[in-house]
Amino acid sequence: MGDMVTTYEGWYVSHDFRVMDWTSWKSTDLQTRERIIQELLDLTNTYRALEDNQLGSFGLFSILGQKADLLFVHLRPTLEELNEVKNQFDKTDFAGFLLPAYSYTSVVELSGYQMRPGTDPDTDPHIQARLKPILPKSKYISFYPMDKRRDGEDNWYMLSMEDRRNMMKSHGLIGRSYAGKVKQIITGSIGLDDWEWGVTLFAEDPLQFKKIVQEMRFDEVSARFGDFGSFYTGCRLTEEALNKYLSV
Repeated sequence: MGDMVTTYEGWYVSHDFRVMDWTSWKSTDLQTRERIIQELLDLTNTYRALEDNQLGSFGLFSILGQKADLLFVHLRPTLEELNEVKNQFDKTDFAGFLLPAYSYTSVVELSGYQMRPGTDPDTDPHIQARLKPILPKSKYISFYPMDKRRDGEDNWYMLSMEDRRNMMKSHGLIGRSYAGKVKQIITGSIGLDDWEWGVTLFAEDPLQFKKIVQEMRFDEVSARFGDFGSFYTGCRLTEEALNKYLSV
C-alpha cells in the first residue's frame, strides 16, 4: 500500500450549473419579471454579505456554450449550510425558470506534499486564508473536474511519496509562474462527488486559462497521470450585468 498524503480541508463548495428557460421567462409579464429579479438580487446580496464576516463566499457567472447558462458558486463552513442554500434557492420564484445542468460538491483542499515543516495549518493565517477563500472578483472563471489515473504502470496511488512530492513540486512551479494572471482554488471531492478534484480558475484575461492548462498538460503529473472532465467557462455577473442578462 502506498503512503497516503495528508490533506487539509476548509470550506465546502457547491458549483451549481443551471439552464435558463428563456421561453417561459419571456412569456412572463414585465411586472412579474421585475419582482422576481428584485427577489433574486436581494438573495444574492445576502450571499455576498457573508464575505464581510468571513462566513462564506459567493459568485454568479454566465456560462458560455450549451452546457449551462448560469453558475452559482457557494462556499460555506459546513455541508448543512450548503444544503440550506440549495433548498432556499430552489424555493424562489426565479428557480422555477431554471433547469439543472450539472453540479459539483467538494471541499477546499491543500495537500501535505509541499507543506513547510513546522507549519500549523490550524493557526497559520496564510494557510487559513487559502482554506477559507473569498472568491476573486475577476471577470472570467473556468471550472473543470479531474482525476489522477489508476491504470497499470500509470497508477498515481502506487507511486512512492517521494516521487509524488517531486512531481507535485514541479507542477506547482508552473502554477506559481502565472501569479498575478490566474488565481486558482483546488477542491477535493473524493467520497463527495464523481471526480477526485475540482479546479476553479479566475482571470482577467481568458487566454490565460488556455495557456496555463496547455503548459500543465506537458508536465508529467498531467501528461501521464491526469484525466480531465468537461470544462466550463464563464463571465462574472455583477448586479448590473445580471439585470442586463435577464432583460428581454
